Amino acid sequence: MMTESVLGKVHSIETFGAVDGPGVRFIIFLQGCRMRCRYCHNPETWQGNQKEQYTLRSAEDVFKEALRYRTYWKNGGGITISGGEALLQLDFVLAVFSLAKKIGVHTTLDTAGNPFTREEPFFSKFKQLCDVTDLFILDLKEMDDEKHKKLTGYSNKNILDMATYLSDQGKHMWIRHVLVPGLTDEESGLIALREFIQTLQNVDRVEVLPYHVLGVPEWERLHIPYTLRNVNPPTAEEVKRAEKLMGAFVRA
Repeated sequence: MMTESVLGKVHSIETFGAVDGPGVRFIIFLQGCRMRCRYCHNPETWQGNQKEQYTLRSAEDVFKEALRYRTYWKNGGGITISGGEALLQLDFVLAVFSLAKKIGVHTTLDTAGNPFTREEPFFSKFKQLCDVTDLFILDLKEMDDEKHKKLTGYSNKNILDMATYLSDQGKHMWIRHVLVPGLTDEESGLIALREFIQTLQNVDRVEVLPYHVLGVPEWERLHIPYTLRNVNPPTAEEVKRAEKLMGAFVRA
């Protein structure tokens, strides 16, 4: 692959990320996402064709910028690509991570898994991506398929299939779940999520992310109706309950 010719729609960059992967991360946020999660905190990344929302950059250009910060990538730090939904720009992610692995830089993909399919040409490229990705951070939003459709607009069957595929390939994973009171906090759903996670190999971390309202002003700016105005962030007790039900842990 000629990486200098692979272009990506880059929404923004964070040079000193501390939560999206181990150590200090250079995080590339890509533009475009098909899902319409009711609690999304960055809806400005949804549309993939609004040029004012992104900068078109080559994989090599972005990678060179990332390398300026390499001295900070101690304790397993490196490059994370997130979204939007990064898998919608699979060629770009593959190009950046291929450059990274040539010189031993740790790579992390933060994804909700929505574009995953075992159909071609996606699947062959995804297998190549697995070869150059050290860690997958997978956001599992809801186990019940019908509830998942109401929450995001899409089924979760291919997302769960992706998690199973990554497990079968021995890929390291972090699993995250956004806890929204009255929406994604049902006991049966959290237990089902725990039971599914227990079928996976190489899960190094399971996290509960509390719902927050920091993205609401962006919904208002974009004139998108926000349907969770009466929902408050979960309390510390509610988060602890969910962590227990879901089996949250961090492997040392």
